[in-house]
Amino acid sequence: MSEYNRGRELEAFDETKSGVKGLVDSGIANIPRIFVHEDYIQDDKTLCDLSVPVIDLGLLSNDRGDIIDQVRAACEEWGVFKIVNHGIPTSSISKAMEAVKEFHEQDTEAKKQYYTRDNAKNVVYNSNFDLHTNAATNWRDNLYLIMAPNPPTAQELPQIFRDPMIEFSEQAKNVGINLFELLSEALGLKRSHMIEMDCAKGEFLACNYYPACPEPHMTLGFESLTDSGFLTLLLQDEIGGLQVLHKDHWVDVPPSPGDLFVITGDMMELITNARFKSTYHRVLAKNSGPRISLAFVFRMHLEESGSSRLYGPIKELLSELNPPIYREAKGEEIVACRYAKGIEKKTPLLWHFKLKTQLT
Repeated sequence: MSEYNRGRELEAFDETKSGVKGLVDSGIANIPRIFVHEDYIQDDKTLCDLSVPVIDLGLLSNDRGDIIDQVRAACEEWGVFKIVNHGIPTSSISKAMEAVKEFHEQDTEAKKQYYTRDNAKNVVYNSNFDLHTNAATNWRDNLYLIMAPNPPTAQELPQIFRDPMIEFSEQAKNVGINLFELLSEALGLKRSHMIEMDCAKGEFLACNYYPACPEPHMTLGFESLTDSGFLTLLLQDEIGGLQVLHKDHWVDVPPSPGDLFVITGDMMELITNARFKSTYHRVLAKNSGPRISLAFVFRMHLEESGSSRLYGPIKELLSELNPPIYREAKGEEIVACRYAKGIEKKTPLLWHFKLKTQLT
């Protein structure tokens, strides 16, 4: 029996450029060893019988104050909430989700032109952005698009979903701007505060494809982690599988096609001095599928040309009783930390940015 060599198996998988879907298409009955999550197998999978908060943005014009209170409570207690009546037409959402599915279900040869490990590119197709740095590989393929501040040209975008994705991105940005205004007011700041901080400047799309898994109890679609950006707007289809960590217990987030799940990320926790939480979440592998999800993320990127802006706890929120927890950092520095080799994924990402006085 030949000795297991994880590095060699990762290289062989990466060289196919066909991702997890390629494995499924080959008819495998057992997942390769690189996908086995030992921690998840041993995990206590007892779920907390709670539901994430639901906020109806259709009530904004009648009772903005109450909506602001709901947003504040959700961000302080959960770091995630669902929004309904958000204003994005169902038709736009359906077209965008279908376009993600169509891209991933093309022949491998059609997708290979976008396959890369250069995460600074505007258009990146691969399987697992952290394939060569993580202890276990996740059961998913991805297409990543940097949509702002330096968007790809229309010709750079895969033609199969160029129009629906541009349309959805414009609508998602408008929803995000409304949320940043609510978040600012929830902190007692002027409505435009976070927009003026450029929290909505960077836009990133993650188009995720989770094929049906023959051994879902052995792996994860997306392991537990926090988002590195300010805010994520997430669509998931009817397959479901999303879970969030709340008070040390996993909570199921049932599928609700058409509704948006809002997740506050590490940059939001940093600028609010940990008042709004960056929430751990994960995606279970399923024996049905494929599962499709689409995440619109407001964040900085790995390379912001000419950018020198530092982000730290908002000064207006600090006091003698509420001293800064984190040091100032460039947004792309936090994103780069997510990709860096040698970074322990189980350690909270923001731990690397804590001030020394807060490390006790």
